[in-house]
Amino acid sequence: MAVPKKRKTSAKGKQKRSHHALVKPSLINCPKCGDKNLPHTICATCGQYKGKEIIHIETKLDKKLKKEANSKEKQEG
Repeated sequence: MAVPKKRKTSAKGKQKRSHHALVKPSLINCPKCGDKNLPHTICATCGQYKGKEIIHIETKLDKKLKKEANSKEKQEG
């Protein structure tokens, strides 16, 4: 098995780790809802990308109204 001839200096070890620093992600504001998200991604709150609705996201109010409508249908039918 290969073994290094000389020990690496602490400076060389630190230089090797110079690219391991954590970087904050750059966030942008959604033009429709103003929520922060990553660039070039669909907004998680409104489901839009480049001004077009890509995915339909149900809000709590939508879910509540749908649930009430289903319960009324069951009671009537």
